[in-house]
Amino acid sequence: KGSKKRLLVTNGNTITYEDVVKNLEMTRCDGIMSAEGILDNPALYLERLGSREDAANENSKLVEVKGGKVFEEWPKRDKWMKKMKRIESIEEKIKKEGINALDRKEKKKLSKKPKLQVKLKNCSKHGSTRVPLSTLYKIADDKVQLALEYLQLVKQYPTAMRTVIFHTRRILKSELTSYQLMEECLGCTSVEEVENVVLKIQGYQENPSSFHFDIEKSRKEKEALERKKIEEGKRKAYEARMMRKAKREGKTDLEYYLRQGASVPTLETVQELKTLSKDSQLKLWKDRDHSQHCMAFHLSGDCPRGRGCAFLHVASHTPNSFVESDEVAG
Repeated sequence: KGSKKRLLVTNGNTITYEDVVKNLEMTRCDGIMSAEGILDNPALYLERLGSREDAANENSKLVEVKGGKVFEEWPKRDKWMKKMKRIESIEEKIKKEGINALDRKEKKKLSKKPKLQVKLKNCSKHGSTRVPLSTLYKIADDKVQLALEYLQLVKQYPTAMRTVIFHTRRILKSELTSYQLMEECLGCTSVEEVENVVLKIQGYQENPSSFHFDIEKSRKEKEALERKKIEEGKRKAYEARMMRKAKREGKTDLEYYLRQGASVPTLETVQELKTLSKDSQLKLWKDRDHSQHCMAFHLSGDCPRGRGCAFLHVASHTPNSFVESDEVAG
């Protein structure tokens, strides 16, 4: 740190709380960050508040949770906000069709607007709560509860769906795989849909006999995983070949050729291609920087060359797309 007062933060390979302690002891930094580790375990830093042994005591200490009051009140606030949205739609109907177009139920909902506004105004916007350490450890050990808590925070502080799916998948990767819900999770288009997937897992855990393993679905998932491994192997070979080419040509940027035609096509581009002639398709494919990718694979969902194809077979980009190497999506 030198003679000047500085706050130093360390980062890197922080997977467990033991890593946290060792890293701080070794570096003597003021703080520590985690990217990869905390995605899989959002409760990574919990032990700093007290050990499991401390939490096991009958008189487990109370921990101040900042913002906890807002979090506790969110379910009822969320309910009231949904009612206000329905009232807004009724008011839009009045603008278009007049007050006489409303039925008895709609008029009753509309009459509740002033009370709802007062309730929302009186909701806590700040404030802490005190929670037993034992309760925090109980939640930390329940991946489903952690995921539901994360989704509740997303409702309060909205973010991109791609990010929501990415983080939910990281928290519940084992459970999503075991209950064959991974593809359903990746295909979600709203926070509510993701929440329903998480609640399915909760239901299966509470009633194991309600889950029935789908053999055909498992077979397709294994085939998809095998295709992915093949594509990753082809990609590594292609990258090595292109870097050798750049080196032979004396380029200082060895990744020069890796950036040519590497852009992954979107579903919109693929749909547009299907309306064009062969020559126009090839031109558009090249102009939009997709030349590393197999056009036949995107147009038909299959490639006649199969494993022998020299081009990349990568799924088209969608708003929810991410790659395994992403550390923080969005």
